[in-house]
Amino acid sequence: MPGSSIFEKISLELLRSFDEKDRAREEALVLSRKVIRLCSSSIRSVHRKELEEAKSLVGQAAEELEMISKLLKDHQDVRYAGFVDGAEQEYAEALTVHSIISRHKIPSPDDVGVERVNYLAGLGDASGELRRHILDLIRSGRAKDGEYFLEVMEEIYYLLMLFDYPDAITRGLRRKSDLARSMLERTRGDLTNALEISRLESSLPKKKQLKIK
Repeated sequence: MPGSSIFEKISLELLRSFDEKDRAREEALVLSRKVIRLCSSSIRSVHRKELEEAKSLVGQAAEELEMISKLLKDHQDVRYAGFVDGAEQEYAEALTVHSIISRHKIPSPDDVGVERVNYLAGLGDASGELRRHILDLIRSGRAKDGEYFLEVMEEIYYLLMLFDYPDAITRGLRRKSDLARSMLERTRGDLTNALEISRLESSLPKKKQLKIK
């Protein structure tokens, strides 16, 4: 059949290319899931005050992301299919939570090293973990220490609100901004109540002493 050898050659080349892309996708998908698990474990370790363990876990996640980047270097269509963005957002969140709680330092986009929109999304998600940390401080009688973290939550929200761009660019950032605002308002109320109760309790002994005199 005329031209059959040509089509056979074309098909072999295309199949080889698609097989390579499919393998890269499958490997990257497995690594992305591993990144998410490592980051989740890192955040859990932070809340347990196991800061060195949390640092080690987020470091491992960074190594896995680097492997994904190399794996998909020649497959950018797969890179931007969505699942890598999810892994980068989880990494940005975990690194941010560890840095803010352990060192009171907010990492920059260059410190995190992911896509800028994923950095912002990670910041938005970190607000929920900061709320959890503040509630833990309140329960342990350290409500005053929660004021710093509430200020950070406010700054994160104000930063996210600056990026009023189409969803095609920000990829759902508006929803994260709305969630950050909701958590900020609830946390402000919780912390304000806790601080007021603490002030009232600290003033009770003084009143009793006055009555005795």
